[in-house]
Amino acid sequence: MFFRAETKLFGYEVVKEGREDVMYVNCFGYALVPSISDDAVMMARILDNLIENPKVSRVVLSQQKNYTYSHSDTQTLIEIANVYNYLLREERILNMAGLEANKFGMLNYLILTLLRSDPVGCYVMTKRLLREERTLGTGREYLRRLEKIYSLLGTTILIAKAKDQLAGHRVGDRSIYSDLLRPDVLPNFTFTRLMTELPLDADLVEEYSIGHGEEKSDVTILKRKDEVKYYYHLMPPEFKLDEDSLFLLDLAKQVLLEHRPRAEEFLDPDRMRQVFFNIARDLLTELAQTKAIKLSYKELTNLASILVRHTVGFGIVEVLLRDENLQDIVINAPIGLTQIFVRHAEFDECTTNILPSQEDAESWAAKFRMISGRPLDEAHPILDTELTIHNINARVSIIQQPLSPYGLAYAFRRFRERPWTLPLFVKNKMINPLAAGLLSFLIDGSRTMLIAGTRSSGKTSLLGSLLFELIPKYRVIVIEDTLELPVGDLRKLGYDVQRLKVRAALLKETAEVSAEEGIRASLRLGDSVLIIGEVRSTEAKALYEAMRVGALANTVAGTIHGASPYAIFDRVVNDLGVPVTSFKATDIIVVANPIKSPDGLRSSRRVVQFSEVRKRWKSDPLAEKGFVDLMRYNAEKDELEPTDELRNGESEIIKEVASNVKEWVGNWDAIWDNILLRAKIKEELVKVGGKVPQLLEAPFIVKSNNAFHNISDKVLRELGSLESKRIFLEWQDWLKREIRRQRI
Repeated sequence: MFFRAETKLFGYEVVKEGREDVMYVNCFGYALVPSISDDAVMMARILDNLIENPKVSRVVLSQQKNYTYSHSDTQTLIEIANVYNYLLREERILNMAGLEANKFGMLNYLILTLLRSDPVGCYVMTKRLLREERTLGTGREYLRRLEKIYSLLGTTILIAKAKDQLAGHRVGDRSIYSDLLRPDVLPNFTFTRLMTELPLDADLVEEYSIGHGEEKSDVTILKRKDEVKYYYHLMPPEFKLDEDSLFLLDLAKQVLLEHRPRAEEFLDPDRMRQVFFNIARDLLTELAQTKAIKLSYKELTNLASILVRHTVGFGIVEVLLRDENLQDIVINAPIGLTQIFVRHAEFDECTTNILPSQEDAESWAAKFRMISGRPLDEAHPILDTELTIHNINARVSIIQQPLSPYGLAYAFRRFRERPWTLPLFVKNKMINPLAAGLLSFLIDGSRTMLIAGTRSSGKTSLLGSLLFELIPKYRVIVIEDTLELPVGDLRKLGYDVQRLKVRAALLKETAEVSAEEGIRASLRLGDSVLIIGEVRSTEAKALYEAMRVGALANTVAGTIHGASPYAIFDRVVNDLGVPVTSFKATDIIVVANPIKSPDGLRSSRRVVQFSEVRKRWKSDPLAEKGFVDLMRYNAEKDELEPTDELRNGESEIIKEVASNVKEWVGNWDAIWDNILLRAKIKEELVKVGGKVPQLLEAPFIVKSNNAFHNISDKVLRELGSLESKRIFLEWQDWLKREIRRQRI
């Protein structure tokens, strides 16, 4: 907060922030760290300010750091200010009538001094004086006035909170306020607040760090008594800086804000951030020299990174996105009144110690408008886009008025820094090796596939993992409205891949092409595998047109919301208007859903159903047995199990795949043997990957799949059949050579 030149020490300004009136008190130049809890003089001054402005929502003491007292603490102080004001104005308690001089002097001290600077001490002293006066039986008028002070203070929130600690309290001891009035402390250059102190009524569950070096942030997971949510406490590097560093950052931010990036610069965010990082580092170097502050190279680099994050970046959200344990970050409206919530991979939904500000929220919205090129206003109150910061990718959903009546709200879905693979899903128990082998077989068999599930079920990640099962010789076209699939990783691995970005289903007026037109355009781009990020709306008709007309020779896959095969059928046919006969172009439906623990506090992502869609039904696949499960989730064993239809070779889709392979026609044992071979390879990778984790990542998985195909081709030419034992032994030899090479 920068004050006007005429604002004196302890002077204040009331600033409108969203729905709140915030009182900023100028403490620059004060010799002490400003604290209402520790400083009697500061408490008295703040109460004087609140008497003049009793409708403020928060009080912020501004120095090199901002010490922010919450709405609850501010209301507690306003209540004391109201008691003070009432005693002076309504009761007119300070007059000499009927009082001795010494008793009048005591009332002056109690109200004018002690009530403003130490209300708990005022209450305790008044109680003790009452006891003495009642014992002596003197001064009825004096006794009445003491009783008035005592009764009014006794009804306040502050005294109610302190009552259990009043026995033996010494008037003037301010330690009692440390738990009653605790400010959130934040650097002066940022608006977002953090509750830096750990809650006293919580048990420590886990501690870890994110980032590295000077940019390291500390995360503490706690569990409060009587609460079902865990508490996620973040301490980023900017909240651990010394006063000199905070002073430099505050000065540098004001300079950088005068050189805001143009809209076109946001088209290349990485380059823009690098340019601003260089400017920030040079600026900080110059300011440090001017102010005679010594900084090491590491400190300078750290400060420049923090400055970029809080000017052209996304502030504390960027720090949260570095935590690979987080899946979702949610900021609810009205912003500033509730903490950020996160979904943790191990602890599910957590409350955080972070209170975002309206200023930051509006700044982020402007940046997302520029990055996406999409509108966000009253006529278009929804914006879906993506955020990429170095290796971190996230999907961003923003809503505002009139859809969100209390203003902006955000939801960030963080993606894994490296894409998911089938072996990684096996390791995390979302699928088992047999399911991974079956998926690999069907992808090679060029089947049409829908990955279904509820929100946060992992369906997009599962679809992304299937891309690395594609043989790199095939061209791949990926169609998305929000860029989530790992196309960049495919490109780095040598795939012939073309991404198409289409209009979001909720947008009606934009320069972007609709998903329906994008799918039809893909059919004119040559023979290709077709991947649809998500089937949401009218593009479903075009997708099934692609399945029926141009894509039967290649894999076609996408995601869709739904909790069962019949729910998918109902959505596609009845909601999206795809003809029943066209729906039969679907070969496989894989359903993924979160599985909750018995206490309801935790959930795990699992594939729960693996069904094929048969073709000899007319109107209702459920009644006419058009859906046949190949694998089904066993909750007791927490694992997918093959059904009798799969074990006994009754899968029509798998037989159709086999009908195009000379060695498999009419030979179910050979087909099943190949599926088991693929499963065994995935299982071996998971086993060895426990010691060499990079073996489970996409680059090695593609290399392993290529080796599998090459070895299979070699064995087929030599033996005239796909001898599984021989293929696996040769693949194992290849794997051992690769592991030795990796370790070298």
